[in-house]
Amino acid sequence: MNTRYPDHYENLRKLSGKLARELRSSMSAFAQLRGAASAEGALSTKFKQLIALGIGIAVRCDGCIAYHLHDAIRAGATRQEIMETIGVAILMGGGPAMVYGCETLEALDQFTATGVVPTESSRTAAREGQP
Repeated sequence: MNTRYPDHYENLRKLSGKLARELRSSMSAFAQLRGAASAEGALSTKFKQLIALGIGIAVRCDGCIAYHLHDAIRAGATRQEIMETIGVAILMGGGPAMVYGCETLEALDQFTATGVVPTESSRTAAREGQP
């Protein structure tokens, strides 16, 4: 598969906006559910996004991988946390999840290359107040 996950993520965002305009009631309810389910609580938003990513891998959903990987990264998930999430998804989903785990690794590398994933040097600079 040659999916460009950052592009796939942006395309899904645009398409979901279009769907929301055409299917207001259902998409509004879904957005409320997504917000409530992802909100900070006993579990952090980051942890919830990692759970959603693991489920996306196990059920073999490219769009879910793009969305929840992006959102997990934005919520502060580290590469190691994402890799362990892939491992749990493979445990639960077997061989097919291993294939989608490979896709998730490719997506992670793509998001890293586009700057969605902050590098350690950019994290250090941000902590020190540097641009």
